[in-house]
Amino acid sequence: MKTSITPSAHGTHADLLGLALERYFCRYLIDQRQLSPKTIATYRDTFKLLLEFMEHSARIKPDHLCVRDLDAPRVLAFLDYLEHTRRNSPRSRNLRLAVVRSFMRHAAAVDPLLLSVAQRVLAIPIKRFERTVVKHLTPTQILSILNAPNTSTWVGFRDRVLLTILYNTGARVSEVAALNVGDLQLDISGSLHLHGKGRKQRTVPLWRESVRLLRRWRHHIDPSPQAPLLPNALGGRITRSGIEYRLRVALKKAAAMDVSLRGLRVSPHAIRHTTAMHMLQSGVDLSVIAMWLGHESLQTTHQYLNADLASKRQALDHLKAPPTKRPTIQRPQRIIQFLQRL
Repeated sequence: MKTSITPSAHGTHADLLGLALERYFCRYLIDQRQLSPKTIATYRDTFKLLLEFMEHSARIKPDHLCVRDLDAPRVLAFLDYLEHTRRNSPRSRNLRLAVVRSFMRHAAAVDPLLLSVAQRVLAIPIKRFERTVVKHLTPTQILSILNAPNTSTWVGFRDRVLLTILYNTGARVSEVAALNVGDLQLDISGSLHLHGKGRKQRTVPLWRESVRLLRRWRHHIDPSPQAPLLPNALGGRITRSGIEYRLRVALKKAAAMDVSLRGLRVSPHAIRHTTAMHMLQSGVDLSVIAMWLGHESLQTTHQYLNADLASKRQALDHLKAPPTKRPTIQRPQRIIQFLQRL
């Protein structure tokens, strides 16, 4: 027996949200734009949250929703729900809004009758927020963390390789978790092939010390090209949470020897920031750092220049302080002192 799908009061079957989403994902995002599975998953999760919100707030079942039901007031209510109920950051809120905007733009292009609804949603502004200064480690601190694992054990050796790759490449944690043995090239120079966001790929050179370490490590893992370069203890692929956990273990051990690490929270992304800052402080051009990190825009890389206090001090050294007279403090008259005491 077929279940009839009833659109909301002001909609038609052609206006059903389910049909529009199917066109949007299958024909537009996957077939035409050919977005990566990770990006598709981000878009999918946004609409899962939105449909759940609409069911609870507007009392409309997902199968009964029409595109017109996603009007500006409801989208604004959804964004408020993300921020105040789910405690999403403004950055996450803006990402969800960008997904909804993209869908409404596509829906209006397919059906011009939706243009007025789409325009009001597209007019919702992104939320401005303060960008925090990136946190990074000093060369001494990162060296303490790299030397923390006990390399006489298999797990310790693996952790040393893991931390070295994180610092050497400045890779995202997802890129490191996805590394296969075939991504490693150990010729004279040595390099790693990284699979970045949006199917973007890049090759990052390795230090000589990293090459020597990885040559030894290769004898302790499955040598087939599709095998994980950094397996877990069971031989499977190490996960994002697994990498974060092994970093915490190394940090705890390093903090026992380096007091400057005590109380610090260090994430894999903080090591990525550390790589970028150390490259900048070594005189590497911003455009090279952007390519190294896989940034699409130089604007993203400028955050490191803003955070580099040492470079700012060097720039200040080129400026001469203006000559000023030494200030002299005059003692107030007695009557003024009397009035101030009242």
